[in-house]
Amino acid sequence: MAAECPGFDVTRMAELLGVSTSGYYRFLQVRASTEVSAQVQRRRDLEVKILAHHRASGGTYGSPRITADLHAEGERVSKNTVAAIMAGLGIEGISPRTFKTTTISDPAAACQPDLVGRRFDRGRPDRVWSSDITYLTCGEGEMFLCAIRDEHSRRALGWAVADHMRAELVIHAVDRAVFVRGGRCRGAILHSDRGGQYTAQATAEACARHGLLRSMGATGICWDNAGAGSLWSTFEHECYYRHTYATKPELTATVDNWMRFYNHQRRHSAIGMRSPIDYEQSIKAAPEAS
Repeated sequence: MAAECPGFDVTRMAELLGVSTSGYYRFLQVRASTEVSAQVQRRRDLEVKILAHHRASGGTYGSPRITADLHAEGERVSKNTVAAIMAGLGIEGISPRTFKTTTISDPAAACQPDLVGRRFDRGRPDRVWSSDITYLTCGEGEMFLCAIRDEHSRRALGWAVADHMRAELVIHAVDRAVFVRGGRCRGAILHSDRGGQYTAQATAEACARHGLLRSMGATGICWDNAGAGSLWSTFEHECYYRHTYATKPELTATVDNWMRFYNHQRRHSAIGMRSPIDYEQSIKAAPEAS
């Protein structure tokens, strides 16, 4: 009857079928209440899952990344639905804002040409690595973080934390990045600003030893090293600014833990909402499958 209702009179159909019209309307009420209950339960289930993923990200994920998490679990839900539920729950992700870095140039140093020209992603890993140093602080004093990121996979390859800004800080990060790549990185471009740590002779020798090509953007123009700036913006707003640190070991451990989260778990929109490690593994698996 419900299916034929638009084209036929309800009373006439009830007479022909030998049922009461009141019984038909009671059926509609029960069906409607059942459908509403199913919708409510579905929303409650999504609320629980969305809250779980939001907490697992440390409160940093917004609707796009949580939607990707849910899709990975087999859930069929739109980003708009997730955004609406998050708004109802009073939770939101963290949007990166402006960033600043610490650059002290050596006017007497010989700077390298810009081999990147703001074309950071060259289509595959180990073509362009970006690097920069940012300032941190804790209860025991100043700290500095140097990191190196692969601009195709977005993977943080190497990083180092110290209470100084000498060239050794950069060299330590470079050595760790080369180790992660198993030494197979000759010809990769290491792009940075013109800070004294990058123009230092010791850094030049370390890069030559590993077969890295040095490249430097202009001084004071953040877009010339936007890849590294993007890493700092994400780290600072998703982790660093949200906590205080009493000791240097505590701050160093926080950096290490977040970098592992960034590489292994954090979804990146530029690589299809996958983590850098998952993305690199998919690249390796593709030739084997073909």
